Amino acid sequence: MKVHASLAAGVAAVLAAGVLSGCQDSRDSGSSGSSDSGPAKAKIMVGGIEKVIYLPAMLTERLGYFKAEGLDVELLTEPAGAQAENSLISGDVQGVVGFYDHTIDLQTKGKCIQSVVQFANIPGEAEMVATSKAGRITSPADFKGAKLGFTSPGSSTDFLTQYLATANGVSTSEYTPVKAGSGQPFIAAIDNGGIDAGMTTDPTIAQLVNTGKAKVLVDMRTVEGTRKALGGLYPASSLYMDCGWVGRHKETVQKLANAFVKTLRYINTHSAAEIAAVMPSDYANGGKALYEQSIKDTMAMFNADGRMDPAGARNVLEVLGKFSPSVKDKKDSVDLTKTYTTEFVDKVG
Repeated sequence: MKVHASLAAGVAAVLAAGVLSGCQDSRDSGSSGSSDSGPAKAKIMVGGIEKVIYLPAMLTERLGYFKAEGLDVELLTEPAGAQAENSLISGDVQGVVGFYDHTIDLQTKGKCIQSVVQFANIPGEAEMVATSKAGRITSPADFKGAKLGFTSPGSSTDFLTQYLATANGVSTSEYTPVKAGSGQPFIAAIDNGGIDAGMTTDPTIAQLVNTGKAKVLVDMRTVEGTRKALGGLYPASSLYMDCGWVGRHKETVQKLANAFVKTLRYINTHSAAEIAAVMPSDYANGGKALYEQSIKDTMAMFNADGRMDPAGARNVLEVLGKFSPSVKDKKDSVDLTKTYTTEFVDKVG
């Protein structure tokens, strides 16, 4: 298996140049998965392969489940979800492990993308506040005048930051948005005062709390915390793919669904320590114990069957419809049934 850095450079130009129709196919880029002989091939871009919220991608590879299904899967990584989706639209990859909300946003732009395996029905993220700012910023209602970090413009962390602010009476013009990335760049932004607070995931959350650099302000790693922050469930981590490609390569998609659901079952029947032991050792750059803790704090987000929660999908649309420039004027025209399918996970034995 190969893991590469960002493939997204120049993809924005591709997006601007070609407007795709509702269910138009992405290019196969030589990885069609259509052959019945030999392993079916697929490239999958992960929106930050070391993030615990996307743990099923690498864990599936490490457990050998792709190979067991007769798949030749190449995992790539792009820390920003918005750039990961661009790689899918351009045809550089056949799937993305990223947030479900991108499928809704993209439908309003004339593109048919759907979640084929839904890993989680909550974000698995947290709004962190720098310890030095924790006395002033005690809730999202205190975001006015703050510098708020997220991975990149148009990312799910950007969407959710805007929602937390506006839902608590702070307009998006009253705080300073900051592209802070994830992992070490995010931690550095907390350290040097580049951001006062920001949204991130584990293991970054665990590292910030363990070092005392930041505190959890809004915790969306649990169902209770998500409902409190967002008014309901918020389906997030998923494998989403181009509708046309899915329609033409159902055998390959079924194999991917089989592999990922096996992994979700594994997560739900094993301890954080057992899972951490399977993952690459360099993912525990903050130490073995801290990495195990980050998995423990987050693993409850993963479901065991890969199915979408329909009410959760509607809540995602409600959240995006309140502030997303792409969605709010087209909310009523969005067909949620085209943004996800349970066709493949329903057939997993």
